[in-house]
Amino acid sequence: PGVDGKKHSLSDWRDKEVVVVVFTCNSCPAAEAYEERIKEFVRKYASPQSKVALVAINVNRIPEDRLDKMIERATERQFNFPYLYDESQRIGKAYGATYTPEFFVLDKERRVVYMGAMDDRSPPAKPSRNYLEEAVKAALAGQKPAIGETLARGCKVRYVRTR
Repeated sequence: PGVDGKKHSLSDWRDKEVVVVVFTCNSCPAAEAYEERIKEFVRKYASPQSKVALVAINVNRIPEDRLDKMIERATERQFNFPYLYDESQRIGKAYGATYTPEFFVLDKERRVVYMGAMDDRSPPAKPSRNYLEEAVKAALAGQKPAIGETLARGCKVRYVRTR
């Protein structure tokens, strides 16, 4: 489910050449600090008419990360991207997401061609290299990015331990 009240799946973006999946949440200061950079990326690369989509997914299950709080956050911060809640945590585990925020770039065949940090600086520092933009440009050109993986920085995803 998304903050828009609808159910979503990857097929919602089947007409896009590149899909960026970012695992994020409400409760992580690093994730919060990246919200404006994510919104700017969407304005630049992922408008409804573009070949790129960005979708944010929250898999944490603590009270401040539940769907009702996500709706409040998305409204207050005027998110310009889908913000989805995966209470089952299956999607985050399937991608191997470990931090918030952590970015995954999927090419036209929906293969992961990049995973990791958005850029080389944590807010408020201004980045000198934007790994996400580089990966998206490469994927749009049908190429693999020069850097396919970086270490995401932020808060650990809060997976529920199962036996």
